[in-house]
Amino acid sequence: MLVKPILKQPIELKTKRLRLRQWYECDKTAFAAINADAEVMRYFPSVLTRHESDVLADKIARLIIENGYGFWALTLAADGAIKSEYATSEEFIGFVGLHWQTQINPDQPFMEIGWRLARKYWGKGYACEAAQAALQFAFEVLRLAEVYAFTALPNMPSQKLMTRLGMKDCKQHFSHPNLPAGHPLQAHCLFRVTPEELTSRT
Repeated sequence: MLVKPILKQPIELKTKRLRLRQWYECDKTAFAAINADAEVMRYFPSVLTRHESDVLADKIARLIIENGYGFWALTLAADGAIKSEYATSEEFIGFVGLHWQTQINPDQPFMEIGWRLARKYWGKGYACEAAQAALQFAFEVLRLAEVYAFTALPNMPSQKLMTRLGMKDCKQHFSHPNLPAGHPLQAHCLFRVTPEELTSRT
């Protein structure tokens, strides 16, 4: 069985246009707006209340502290920005990162890559750029042999992004354990990528 990789201290990643960092308290308002957007949450069971969104943000931040990585807060890079827990001139646009998955069948545990961006930032290549950085980190720093992603079968936009990243459909559809039988989003697909496959796409 694979063992979850853990770093001694949290790290952040940077790309040409983006910063993947630990969460700040001031991110919560923008995150709540993302989670309340019906179009963003179209392939999730429901939108989230402000309380539910804040609880999720706190959980994500805690996992980054515990593991050294996670679903990083994604911001537009800004030179000379004020960077503190309480104020930042960087614009929060969502999250991208890694999660050690132990609940999803048929393959577990495994490292999952995931993302969620505010709708006005769709179509600009931000999710792909940040996901490539997260995958490079997974392979080069965590030394993983593979990373997975999953989504509801109707979610073609996410599946297209997975394909752009070099991920391949495992052809192992499964029922999400947290959704009731017959739910329109219950059926999920599983994608996988290896270091060699990612390299061929970057």
